[in-house]
Amino acid sequence: MRIDGRALEEMREVKLTTEFTKFAEGSCLIEMGNTMVLCNASVEERVPPHVHSGGWVTAEYSMLPRANRERSKRDISKLKLSARSAEIQRLIGRSLRSAVDLKLLEGITITIDCDVLQGDGGTRTASVTGGFVALALACRKLLAQGKIEKMPLKSYVSGISAGIVRNEAMLDLCYEEDSKAMVDLNCIMTAEGDIIELQGTGEGRPFTVEEQMRLVELCRKGNMLLTQIQRRVIGELE
Repeated sequence: MRIDGRALEEMREVKLTTEFTKFAEGSCLIEMGNTMVLCNASVEERVPPHVHSGGWVTAEYSMLPRANRERSKRDISKLKLSARSAEIQRLIGRSLRSAVDLKLLEGITITIDCDVLQGDGGTRTASVTGGFVALALACRKLLAQGKIEKMPLKSYVSGISAGIVRNEAMLDLCYEEDSKAMVDLNCIMTAEGDIIELQGTGEGRPFTVEEQMRLVELCRKGNMLLTQIQRRVIGELE
């Protein structure tokens, strides 16, 4: 049994609350165990200079100062984005863009802001999962307003972590497990089980190809469950 009593292949309890905020075009509070991330999708009718046709989807990520066990300084106090935040928000943006036909968002940018209210492991993958829900709701609103002609989303996207702790492969690590993990892996997938991105690191030791395959299979099962939860909340992508 694990620290919180779960089985090795068991996810934490997942809760998705849509329309959590009033003004965003799409909003979702995702809770995975004690991790809580607020994801807001904002629509702008313009695109960045590097986008010459179609639209754009991007993301920003930050942690509130007291999201963790000790207060952390806001990025603004350091006058620059932390390297960790920059790396994570690029991951979120890449992951969500992979699910979108950008040609159908002509002249439109959707920004997904992912703010960690409480961090207990898996904040980046929770941001992808909740961010996708916020993105889908924003796209549905654009469709209802007649600003796009067709739903641009091609597939559901979700993310989850797995790792090796005390030589045991586990799904969906909480902070206590993640901090002791020999191997840590984050996996972003489509609803069809295709991999969008893998981030695997041998924190305490190298890991074998067979171990990686075991972790990816755990993540596949977890992502399939997350897709089911997303589908219950937002329905089909049409």
